[in-house]
Amino acid sequence: MFKVIHKDKNSKARLSKLTTAHGDIDTPCFMPVGTQGTVKTLSPAELKESGAQIMLSNAYHLFLRPGTAVIKKAGGLHAFISWPGPILTDSGGYQIFSLALLRKVNDQGVEFQSHIDGLKHFLTPEDVIQIQKGFGSDIIMPLDVCVHYPCSKDHATVAMERTIDWGRRSKEIHNNQALLFGIVQGATYEDLRQSCSEQLTEIGFDGYAIGGVSVGEPKNLSYNIVNFVLDFLPQVKPHYLMGVGVPEDIINAVELGIDMFDCVVPTRYGRNGTAFTSEGKLTIRNSPYIEDFSPLDKKCSCYACKNFSRSYLRHLFNTDEMLGLRLVSLHNIHFYLELMHNIREAIRQDRFIEFKKEFLSSYK
Repeated sequence: MFKVIHKDKNSKARLSKLTTAHGDIDTPCFMPVGTQGTVKTLSPAELKESGAQIMLSNAYHLFLRPGTAVIKKAGGLHAFISWPGPILTDSGGYQIFSLALLRKVNDQGVEFQSHIDGLKHFLTPEDVIQIQKGFGSDIIMPLDVCVHYPCSKDHATVAMERTIDWGRRSKEIHNNQALLFGIVQGATYEDLRQSCSEQLTEIGFDGYAIGGVSVGEPKNLSYNIVNFVLDFLPQVKPHYLMGVGVPEDIINAVELGIDMFDCVVPTRYGRNGTAFTSEGKLTIRNSPYIEDFSPLDKKCSCYACKNFSRSYLRHLFNTDEMLGLRLVSLHNIHFYLELMHNIREAIRQDRFIEFKKEFLSSYK
């Protein structure tokens, strides 16, 4: 169930609640990405303490390793990874189609060669749904066809039509034990995006994701696509922008009416020594921080900022100590989740536009 609680008076931003079998999610929300069943370097307890409501895992990777049978025997994905909250599993469509030379696609499904051991697998859209149901996922994503930018219209049309067909087949075998989202494709072509949105709406899903965005196209074009698509999606359902992004992109997308986000950026950047702060990104390895004994972000209340200095964190990275990448990753996840909390409060108070201006004025 999805309920819109409040709409900002000066934008399309909205405060909502999404109910799943493992708990409610206040939106707009950010989902930390645990591709292999773990958010890299962080424990489930640390995620919870940072304010995470839901996490994302990847069905493609978990299907290959450790395998569906192992996860089922463990009692499902929640028990296997010791995460009590909601889980959204991505179908792995993006990963499969990124294999390029290692996969073959037809209307029935996808044949691909495992990037782990080279074994060949064939998955239909129905298989992908059954895999995720076996995991016990709270939100299930159907198999879709991803295209890159630039992409010819003919190629984009075939991909869109296949995505719609696979979405319809996924819906036909779905038994409502979990929420099933449809995925809007169509590359940068407005007529394709409109057609896909309308046909998926006619099929009827529990939520709608916008896929194929932030795959190399100019940023202004990404915003235009999202804004265009949202006009054709049901306003009584959650809107999920897949794979986006950096803080400024999240804020801009919330203004357009997006409710859910995921991205590997906070932990990927954290592992490489880049921290997100209220004043912008900070590369902790750099020499200005040799004797900087202030926290990463004076406005942050995370464990790293309450206990350690920039100087010490720089030392950890420059001596290849694992604690450094853990602490900066933890800080970045906390920063993202705190950003979402502040966004929700700003919407509640009808001051989202003011919040956006204040945030972006200091975030350089």
